[in-house]
Amino acid sequence: MLKIKNYVKAESLEQAYELNQKRSNRILGGMLWMKMSNAQIQTAIDLSGLGLNEIEETDESFRIGCMVTLRQLELHEGLNTWFDHMMQNSVKDIVGVQFRNLATVGGSIFGRFGFSDVLTAFLALDTEVELFHAGILPLREFVTMPRDNDILVRLIVKKTPGAYAYLCHRNVRTDFPVLAAGFACTKEGVRITVGARPKKAMLLTVSEDMAAKIREGVCSEEEIARIAASLAKEVPMESNLRAGKEYRSHLAEVLICRGLGILQERGPKE
Repeated sequence: MLKIKNYVKAESLEQAYELNQKRSNRILGGMLWMKMSNAQIQTAIDLSGLGLNEIEETDESFRIGCMVTLRQLELHEGLNTWFDHMMQNSVKDIVGVQFRNLATVGGSIFGRFGFSDVLTAFLALDTEVELFHAGILPLREFVTMPRDNDILVRLIVKKTPGAYAYLCHRNVRTDFPVLAAGFACTKEGVRITVGARPKKAMLLTVSEDMAAKIREGVCSEEEIARIAASLAKEVPMESNLRAGKEYRSHLAEVLICRGLGILQERGPKE
């Protein structure tokens, strides 16, 4: 049973950061996973009054506050248009609408959960995280960092023209994914993320020659199949109650093959 002794609605990020330095204190997000724990929290810190629940679109990027809900991601017209409905497809099967109305982007990303569809999707994009103390750094670096008492303020997703896709396999539609994969094809190359393996998402890249052929739409089915088979071997898998590691390796090859085919069909935007 979760026990909270004190509650503070933060009046500033500075106050929230100072309070969060005590190990027995915790930042509140949507509290959907936290409330299922047996933790004893001295002071619960609420960020809901700091205006971090908005998605700001600029000419160069989307700035997504840590208190933005998964439902906001799902419905945001700009994100869906720019990234081929990738965000929508990554969250639409997470439990249900009521859950997505509460679960926050900050909680999903800062937690770096192995099962996270959200982390898998954002890692495939040109995404940066803004931390209150450490500043701005690429998400790919943040993923490898140990957890600390910093505060994730927002995500910054660059508007990079390209083709995008998100695929996953679930045993039951609203359950955690057995395996998930995000895809991006831009002028910088082809990026693939594989998550729910069941460890946290990892980033893969396609060779420059093959990426160019995919962008131009001239990569054959046989070549795509070979790329998928080769990349799937690079992904360490483990077993859990949802699937064995051999099955996940097979799924990785299948999803990567399908995803690369989708990228080639869509072609990068200019």
